[in-house]
Amino acid sequence: MPLAVYILGLSVFALGTSEFMLSGLLPPIADDMDVSIPQAGLLISAFAIGMVVGAPLLAVATLRLPRRTTLIGLISVFGVGQVAGALAPTYEILFASRVLSALACAGFWAVGAAVAIAMVPVNARARAMAVMIGGLSVANVLGVPLGAFLGEHFGWRSAFWAVGAASAVALVGVVTRIPSIPLPEKKPELKRELAIYRDRQVWLAIVITALAAGGVFCAFSYLAPLLTDVAGLESGWVPWILGLFGAGALIGTMAGGRVADAHLFGVLLSGITASTVFLVALALFASSQVAVVALSFLLGLSAFFTAPALNARMFNVAGAAPTLAGATTTAAFNLGNTTGPWLGGTVIDLDFGFASTAWAGAAMTAVALAAVGVALRLQRGGAPGGSGSGRSRSRLIAKSTGGSTDRAADGTGRAADADPRGRTRVADPVEQAEHTRAADCAAGGAAPA
Repeated sequence: MPLAVYILGLSVFALGTSEFMLSGLLPPIADDMDVSIPQAGLLISAFAIGMVVGAPLLAVATLRLPRRTTLIGLISVFGVGQVAGALAPTYEILFASRVLSALACAGFWAVGAAVAIAMVPVNARARAMAVMIGGLSVANVLGVPLGAFLGEHFGWRSAFWAVGAASAVALVGVVTRIPSIPLPEKKPELKRELAIYRDRQVWLAIVITALAAGGVFCAFSYLAPLLTDVAGLESGWVPWILGLFGAGALIGTMAGGRVADAHLFGVLLSGITASTVFLVALALFASSQVAVVALSFLLGLSAFFTAPALNARMFNVAGAAPTLAGATTTAAFNLGNTTGPWLGGTVIDLDFGFASTAWAGAAMTAVALAAVGVALRLQRGGAPGGSGSGRSRSRLIAKSTGGSTDRAADGTGRAADADPRGRTRVADPVEQAEHTRAADCAAGGAAPA
């Protein structure tokens, strides 16, 4: 795996800490800003909305800009947003700072994901994304609990200052370790990239990602008040249990990244099913301290077990538009991170209680599971997905490490049959060109713009 991919993962640590740390800071923010906890929860949705809007817009706006320069600019703006949040005198300004930070975060994710995917062979896409998502997992293990600890002992603003410092460290890493990436001779064409949205498998991937992420974060966003008000734990336990969620996320990311390239749909089906079961259990046993602690770990495990597969799936079905594929995945995750906390806040406002957020989340993941079944059925049936071809467009070509055999794998991760003469059947010449470009880039140690 190229070193630059790991640098991107380290940068994502700062981004992820900012995105998720409010789960442990809602009570003190609500008290300081004189708003309700559901209103404070909208700050999580504000970040997610910025990600949803910013990912595709910034991907398009920076399509023809040098990737390294773009990453430097975005991580710098993100740091400014953290400082603005730390200094915010009112709820409205804090809300605006979250949107600004999210826009920069979204652009970094979209560009960074495209760079990471381009630097590795097609059969290592999920592993490359697992490294980046690993930054989020570490953020949940260390960053989010540390933010909750800082908020408990030094005020919630100290957590924003800490993330600002982490983003400065990330900026140094990007400046010193991400190579200068020349623009291709042929400029990227926006019209060609936008063509991916004619494929219904792309839209199914968006729906699955949004619902799978939204279901978990519908409950996770209000985990702190659930732990204290329903389970009866002291507030000092909140950072540790958030860290337990992060530990599960880290283990899940590592496991999912290892198996998703070979068993993509298997990971999606098993991971989302597990999330649904754990959310139902959380709703049923929310008053049990032992159950809540255990389920916090298991939810992190199941949610992040599916994350590499969700990312890889989008790049498989939208391989002809790698930049927008990364942006679309980012937007889809954060569409879920927007609707999940909103739905959770809604059921709380309706006086159903904090435990009801787990029921609402389980409903979202159940629908996601049904959508996976539809996508798998279309995949196996060779449905055109709106592309007009007789086969599924999500078939990908993976070069073996020995270089003597080509291996065709469909979106399920199973190897397809090669003909007796050793040639691989290719469903889409556009995807074959994308694979060749990615393989050449991996060999040369640089990514195309």
